[in-house]
Amino acid sequence: MTGRFDGFILLAEMRTGSNFLEDTLNLVPGLRCWGEAFNPHFVGHAKKTEMAGVTMQAREADPMALLSAIRAKTQGLAGFRFFHDHDPRILRHCLADPRCAKVVLTRNPLDSYVSLEIARQTNQWRLGDLKQARTAQMTFDADHFARHLDRVQAFQQEILRALQVSGQTAFYIGYDDINDLEIVNGLLAFLGVAGRLDQLSGKTKVQNPGALRDKVANYEVMERALSSIDHFGLHRTPNFEPRRGAGVPGFVRAAKAPLLFMPVRGGPSARVAAWLAALDGTPPQTGDMTQKDLRKWKRQHPGHRSFTVIRHPVARIHDTFRRHILSTGPESFADIRETLRTQYAVPLPEGEPGPDFGPNEHRSAFLAFLAFVKGNLGNQTSIRVDPSWASQSVVLQGMAQVMLPDAVLREERLADGLAALAAEVGLAAPHPGPAEQDATLSLIHDDAVESAVRYVYQKDYMMFGFRGWA
Repeated sequence: MTGRFDGFILLAEMRTGSNFLEDTLNLVPGLRCWGEAFNPHFVGHAKKTEMAGVTMQAREADPMALLSAIRAKTQGLAGFRFFHDHDPRILRHCLADPRCAKVVLTRNPLDSYVSLEIARQTNQWRLGDLKQARTAQMTFDADHFARHLDRVQAFQQEILRALQVSGQTAFYIGYDDINDLEIVNGLLAFLGVAGRLDQLSGKTKVQNPGALRDKVANYEVMERALSSIDHFGLHRTPNFEPRRGAGVPGFVRAAKAPLLFMPVRGGPSARVAAWLAALDGTPPQTGDMTQKDLRKWKRQHPGHRSFTVIRHPVARIHDTFRRHILSTGPESFADIRETLRTQYAVPLPEGEPGPDFGPNEHRSAFLAFLAFVKGNLGNQTSIRVDPSWASQSVVLQGMAQVMLPDAVLREERLADGLAALAAEVGLAAPHPGPAEQDATLSLIHDDAVESAVRYVYQKDYMMFGFRGWA
């Protein structure tokens, strides 16, 4: 092809009008849509096992062979319909290829769901004339619809993100638009074909043109169920926190036991490292581990277990504040501390806190620091998001890029969690020792502090089920 595109993919779902749009497009000289070419159960259309000289078996072995074949056998632009459960290999290829035009066909998901359930009841998937029409009512199932909606939205989000990261655009067309001749001709212009239509296809007819009330047996039940759906994302928590890497260099390997500790900064890492040393009678290995080292370690330690430890957000962020921000000692983030003091109005003393810096002053400085962290995680400051105050859920998501921990332990039940982990690798576990007590936090903690921390770490509270700190 010498135009803008070498082919096209029609991204849709069942009962969105894709058959009708395909029939209409196939009226245009210089263009052909080959049906559901990559449906895992047939090739092109129901009961077909071969297309363009390529069998299902050959397509499964190499989907690109079928794509090349339909393009070679088309006088002009070749395309096909693709649904969310079709061959993901061809989807990845087409989404990444700017020479493949993307046409995205959508329909109100409730309408498509009702139509789909009626089609399943009547076993009529396409209507050519009213005299063959089969009618039925479906019974609305809220859970079933929720799963349908999740699939539709996830597929649309996958398409949108792929287009965004590759700098491409698609031609979006709705179910009602496929009956608009001007819009269909606009689609042809987008595809770069010369032909235009003066009428739409009459081959496929609307199967269920009535109102939803006529098609749903328990319509009132459906109305009540749908009222709980958050159409506008009112309960969604926006998250602009930068994604994190896996942090492999910080992973801690037991010297002898097949155990790998994946620390979350700001957690009880020193306590866990001491436990690993007591377990083996020698200190664990730390520092400068690469992903290659990680793979080698896993091969050398069959039956290995990996774990991380999460901490209550109040205890974690206060420990971070005390060690790195309030103090001027060796663990202090001196430059950040000075910037917070001079630029972000965090009422920190110029030097190490003295006798005049009591619980009230400490509490005020901590609350001001929390306000900074909220903005920092929201990408509103020029200061880096340090791992010691990054959301624990984001840290774990970063780890998952290379390795999922076998166990996510909680600090308040650390002794039980470590004992169970040691038992899994056939070892008797020593006690990890008492947790460090934060006396100052006990003095300053109240409802206002708890609310401020919860405001910063809403996602962690939700993801891990944290209750108020005590």
